[in-house]
Amino acid sequence: MKARPSFPARLGDSVTSGTPVVTRPKPQTLVSTTPKKTPTVQASPVSMGLGLDSGAVRAQMVAKLAAQGVQDPFVLQAMGWVERHRFVETALAAQAYEDTSLPIGFGQTISKPNVVARMIELLREGAEGKLGRILEIGTGCGYQAAVLSRVATEVYSIERLRGLHEKAKKNLLHCRLPNVHLLFGDGMLGFAKGAPYAGIISAAGGDDVPQAWLDQLAVGGRLVAPTATAGGQQALVVIHKTKDGIERRVLEPVHFVPLKSGIA
Repeated sequence: MKARPSFPARLGDSVTSGTPVVTRPKPQTLVSTTPKKTPTVQASPVSMGLGLDSGAVRAQMVAKLAAQGVQDPFVLQAMGWVERHRFVETALAAQAYEDTSLPIGFGQTISKPNVVARMIELLREGAEGKLGRILEIGTGCGYQAAVLSRVATEVYSIERLRGLHEKAKKNLLHCRLPNVHLLFGDGMLGFAKGAPYAGIISAAGGDDVPQAWLDQLAVGGRLVAPTATAGGQQALVVIHKTKDGIERRVLEPVHFVPLKSGIA
């Protein structure tokens, strides 16, 4: 049997070609041992403006998220740091900090800030410091990957649409995030070479959670994804993998783009 490479690894931009070059292994932990500390919301050191006082608008967005019930200080800090207007079309920049989803091309959307914050808070539930390695299904424009980079030690984000994969790479260039690795491939298969993951988060909803994701989730890890309900709608599902099995919670109704297999 071929041994699974140790991680972290420096990955190319595609999981369909080539073999990752593996660096020396580090011990895998689900949650960092950094002492619990309440972070303050900080603005990114780079600001484009685009006619917006983005620092002030981001602070207002964070205040609104807190009023809506988001409590995790790590999530609030991350949401305040990432400049959402950089991840939408210039014509939509004025709406970037409103609590609304926006089109990003290829029939896809960027999720509402409240939805992004809510899902990441659920992923981090119970964590005192940064999470370990995270797998994101559906990179989209790269916004959520940027937010995840602030709350996790490593982020592996996979996108099945080549055009969006390339757009995310371009959008994330200015962020200079060494702990984010963008992959082009079939998200339904996950990314076994990076498993086990402390958390898995999906930006697309299917009939059920693929078995591959459950297999790649570490014991003690959490999975957050929209999933079809018996009534044909979608609901947010949180799965906690324990040594005794799977604990599953079905939460509020949501509406995400459908989860699809293959690449395009």
